[in-house]
Amino acid sequence: MSSDPTWGVVATIKAPTTDILNFAAHHLDLGAHRVHVYLDEDNEIARSALKRHPKCRVTVTDDGYWKRRRRAKGRPDGHQHRQTLNATHCYNRDPQVDWLLHADVDEFLWTTRPVSEQLAALPDGTLSARARPIEALAADPADPPPDGQIWCKGFALKQAERRAQTNALYPTYGDHLNGGFLSHVEGKIFVRTGHADISLRIHNAFVARQMDPNPPELPDMKIVHLHAHGWDHWQTLFRYRLAHGSYREGLKPAPRPDGVALTMNQLFEMLEAEGGEDALRAFYTEVCTATPALRAGLQHYGHLHAVTLDLAAKRARHFPQYS
Repeated sequence: MSSDPTWGVVATIKAPTTDILNFAAHHLDLGAHRVHVYLDEDNEIARSALKRHPKCRVTVTDDGYWKRRRRAKGRPDGHQHRQTLNATHCYNRDPQVDWLLHADVDEFLWTTRPVSEQLAALPDGTLSARARPIEALAADPADPPPDGQIWCKGFALKQAERRAQTNALYPTYGDHLNGGFLSHVEGKIFVRTGHADISLRIHNAFVARQMDPNPPELPDMKIVHLHAHGWDHWQTLFRYRLAHGSYREGLKPAPRPDGVALTMNQLFEMLEAEGGEDALRAFYTEVCTATPALRAGLQHYGHLHAVTLDLAAKRARHFPQYS
């Protein structure tokens, strides 16, 4: 393989036009050779913009698409299943890159070193490699960050260390949180292309139905996850996530030595039942807001990150006619 490998990103997206183009523009700006967008719901403006860009590829996953792909089975009900099928479809139909990252529209690869340089440094036998997430925090109205900057939180990789730090940073709710995150801590993977019998999932790659067991970490890459970076944004998505998404019933609780943590679904259902919106706001203030106290704690453990995405400027650069 070339010492300067190409890379790209694939995502299944149902979102407003601005969000779709922000996602594409950010990764193009970072050096992506291809951005593959599978529109879970057609968006004529975004579709037109993506088609006009030479490094973007767009697929509308309408009923005809799913009938061709799955015949009588049609469109899968769960969006997670649609994401994995589309990512696998992209991988297997020649994504025109050496490495492919599977991400979501609210996830932005972040690094201070060229992505291709880091991928080139991986051993030749590496199939997949993992970039860990940092979760964006809401600005504290009383102590906001500089214009354009976002505070993000990270976590310790070692489980025992993570548990102790989580309980210290989030004293009220930490028992039920994994690293203080509302969403995943697994991150997302780059997968080397050109292999046979590969399927992609949300957080892992599979070869002949066997999960790639120990993908190396990419310590100089992060996935900035805009999961709950504003109260209104969080509440807009809260019911859907509770019923169908990352807070749905049946997901595992945070790992604890005694094994008695609540799942996110149970925690939020309990908070709402006992205190309604006030209880959810108290949770959001402690866990999701960049208060001086939380920032100081995160800084102490080395988990405070300052990020400037500048998405409007990137969108104007790559999609000027739509900005």
